[in-house]
Amino acid sequence: MGKTGTTQWIKIKNRKGQTRLVPPKYQNYKKPGPNQKYTSNGKRRRRIKRSPKSIVGAKT
Repeated sequence: MGKTGTTQWIKIKNRKGQTRLVPPKYQNYKKPGPNQKYTSNGKRRRRIKRSPKSIVGAKT
């Protein structure tokens, strides 16, 4: 872990319209749930593209 307050946070809107904070690393991509973890050919899916509408803004 780093010093307190060193992590930058990005606001993300979920399907119900509520917001939550995620690190900027997950700003454009999200981790798949258990049902979306594998592709049709059996490969592991590491990340899923996030909708640009869901990004609300940055909070320092």
